[in-house]
Amino acid sequence: MKTLRLGFTTGNQALACLATLQVLILVNNASILCAQTTQEKTPSKSVPSKTMNPSNPFFEASKLPFQAPDFGAIQPEHFEAAFLAGFRQQLEQIRAITEQKDPPSFENTLVAMEKSGEILTRVSAVFFNLSGAHTNESIHEIERAVAPKLARHSDDIYLNKQLFERVEKLWDQRQELKLSEEQQRLLKKTYEDFVRAGARLTDAQQSQVRSINERISTLTTQFQNNLLAVTKERAVQVEDVRELDGMSEGEIAAAKQAATARGQDGKYLLAITNTTRQPTLTSLKNRPLRQRLWLASANRSLGENGGIDNQPIVLELAKLRAQRAGLLGYRDHASFTLENQMAGNPKAAMKMLEDLVPGVVDKVKAEAGLISEAMKEDGLTGPPEPWDWEYYAEKVRAKKYQVDESAIKPYFELENVLQNGVFYTYKKLYSVEFKERKDLPVWHPGVRVFDVVGQDGKPIGLFYADYFQRDSKRGGAWMDSLVSQTRLLHQLPVVINVMNIPAPAEGQPALMSLDHVQTMFHELGHGVHGLFSSVEYPSLSGTSVPRDYVEFPSTFHEDWAIEPDILANYARHYQTGEVLPKGLLDKAIAANKFNKGFDSLEYLSAALLDLAWHSLTPDQIPTDVVAFEKQTLAKYGVDLAAVPPRYRSSYFAHVWSGGYSAGYYAYLWSEVLAADAYAFMKATGGLTAANGASFREKILSKGGSREVMQQYVDFRGKEPSVEALLIRRGLRN
Repeated sequence: MKTLRLGFTTGNQALACLATLQVLILVNNASILCAQTTQEKTPSKSVPSKTMNPSNPFFEASKLPFQAPDFGAIQPEHFEAAFLAGFRQQLEQIRAITEQKDPPSFENTLVAMEKSGEILTRVSAVFFNLSGAHTNESIHEIERAVAPKLARHSDDIYLNKQLFERVEKLWDQRQELKLSEEQQRLLKKTYEDFVRAGARLTDAQQSQVRSINERISTLTTQFQNNLLAVTKERAVQVEDVRELDGMSEGEIAAAKQAATARGQDGKYLLAITNTTRQPTLTSLKNRPLRQRLWLASANRSLGENGGIDNQPIVLELAKLRAQRAGLLGYRDHASFTLENQMAGNPKAAMKMLEDLVPGVVDKVKAEAGLISEAMKEDGLTGPPEPWDWEYYAEKVRAKKYQVDESAIKPYFELENVLQNGVFYTYKKLYSVEFKERKDLPVWHPGVRVFDVVGQDGKPIGLFYADYFQRDSKRGGAWMDSLVSQTRLLHQLPVVINVMNIPAPAEGQPALMSLDHVQTMFHELGHGVHGLFSSVEYPSLSGTSVPRDYVEFPSTFHEDWAIEPDILANYARHYQTGEVLPKGLLDKAIAANKFNKGFDSLEYLSAALLDLAWHSLTPDQIPTDVVAFEKQTLAKYGVDLAAVPPRYRSSYFAHVWSGGYSAGYYAYLWSEVLAADAYAFMKATGGLTAANGASFREKILSKGGSREVMQQYVDFRGKEPSVEALLIRRGLRN
C-alpha cells in the first residue's frame, strides 16, 4: 500500500499506500477477486495441464515459509505467461460457478469466488511489488501489455450477467440466510462491487464501460511509468561541490556517488523525490541552486523543453472517469467514489477541507512573517519564494527552538531506530518480536526479512523491509502484502514496507530525519494492520477497508516516535552512543510542531485539487491543466505562491495512477481518528500491553469484517472529535 502521511511525502502510493498497486486497484476503485494481490491460495486443478509449466513458479503455491514468493526463481519471462494462465484459470472457475445447477448459496457462490484466481493472485502480488519497488524496462513492457487485459478480465467477471444473478439472489435473500456478521459484510461488499462495476447496465452501456476501463488502465500505467522516468530526467546536476554548501559530508558523498552511477564522474546529482518540496531545500545555502532544484520539481511532467508531459493523460483520465460515472448513474467521479467511503459524499469531504482553510492560511501567514524576518538577516527583502521557505523555516526553527536538523540526525541511525525504536514500540504494545532471517530470497540485496512472532512463540507472519532509495524504485513510502491472512485458505500474512530513505555513501551510517523516523513508524502501522488481521475471507483481510479509514491505524502509530520514553530508548548518537540530550529532545519535540501551517496548506491544496478534478462532469473538463490548477487554488483561497500544493496535477500519482482518485482527503479524515485514538490511549495508560491488545483486537484484527465506525466506537467508546487533530497539527494549544 502506497501510503502517504501528512507532513511527509509518499507514494502511495501506497497504497497507499494501499494500495499502491495502481492497475490492480482497478478502474472503478472496487476491489475485485482477481485484483486481491494480497491473497495466496492453493492452485486450482481447473487450469488445463498444458498451462501448468513446472518451471513457472507462479503455477504452484510457493514451498517457502508462509508461501513467500521465491524471488530467486522468478524471472521476467514468467510474468506474462502466468498472467495469461491466471486469466484463464479464474474465468474457468467463474464459469463453473455460473453453470452449476444448484441454486445459489453463500458457499457455492461467494465462497467459491473467494477461492478463485490463485495463479493471478500470486503473479499480481509479485509483479506489482516489483513494478513499484524494483522495476526495469522489461517490467514496464509487461505492465503496458497486461494493464488493459487486467481491466478486461475484471469486466469479464463483474459484468457477467449469470454470476450477478446468483449474487443478486443472495442479496435479496439476505434476511433469511442467517449469515454471520463477517458473511454479511462479504455479501454486501460483493453485491455493491457488481453494481458499481455496471452489472445493471444495458449491453450497450456495458460495452462503453469496458472500453473506458481498458483505456483508463492503459493511461494510469503510462502515467506511473512516466513519473519514474521523469525523476531521472529532472535530476539536478551540479558541477562545483561548493554549490552544495550546507549539505552534510554524507549527503554530498551520496550525490557524488549518484552522479558516478549515471556516468557523470566528478559531478554531483540531486535526485527529485515525489513531492513538490525537496528534502535538500532545507539545507542548501546556494539560493540559485535551491531555485533550480525547486523548479525542476514543480515543473516536472509539463513537457518543458520537449520532456515528458503528463498533461494530456491528466485531461483524458479526468474525462474518462467523469464519463464512466455518468454511465453508472452518478453526477461525477467523486460522487461515485465516495459513496462507499466514510465521508459518504464529496460535499462532506469538501466541507472538512474548506473548514480548515481559514485557520491554516492564518497560520501560514504568521509563519511567513517569521521567515521573512529571517531572510532579512541575509539581505533578502520581499515575501519568501517557494525555494526559500524550507531553508529559512529551518533557520527559524533553529533560532526559535535552538535546534538544527543536522544536529539531530546523528541520533537517528537507521538500525537503532528500527530495532530500539520501531520494533521496541510494537513489542511493548502488541507483545510481538521481529526476528531477522537471512534464508529467504528477496527482490534486491537491500531488502531484509523478519519473522513476526507472538508472545506465545507462535508465528504471526513475515515482514519485508525495503528502506533505501534507488533509481529502480518509485518515490514515496508504502505497505503492501505478498500474501494476505485468511482462515478460509489457511494463510498467514506476508507484508512489505517500502521507503525512499537516501542511501548513505559506502561505509557511511544511514542517518535519518525525524520525518523519515515517523514514516517508519507509520508504515509498520500499515504493516500490523495486515499482520494482525484475523478474518475468514480474503476480500475482507487486513487493509481491505475504506480509503478514508485505512490511514487511521498507520497515522496513529506515528506519534509514538516522539514519545520521550521511546525516544530515550532509540535516539542515541551513532558514534558515541550518547542518548539524545533531554534539552535537545524537548526542543526537537517543540520544533516538530513548527511549520505545521505550511505542512497543512500544501496538503489541503492538493486534496482540494483532487476533489475539484473529480467533481467535473464530462462537459466541464478543461483544456489547460495549469490554468485549472490556478483557478481551483484561487477559488478555495489557498493560492499562496510560497506554499504550492504538495503535488501538482502532472505528478499527482495518488490520484491519477494510484487508488486515491477523489480520495486524497482521506489522509486528513483518517488523521482525525488517529489523533483522537492516540489522545485516548495516552489518557488511559499510554504504551501498555493492555492498550495494545485492545487496539489490536478491536481495530487491527478486523479488516473489513466489521463496519469501520463501529470498530472505532468499540475501541474508543464514542465517535471521534477534531480537538486532538487541531492540537496535533499545532493549530490549537
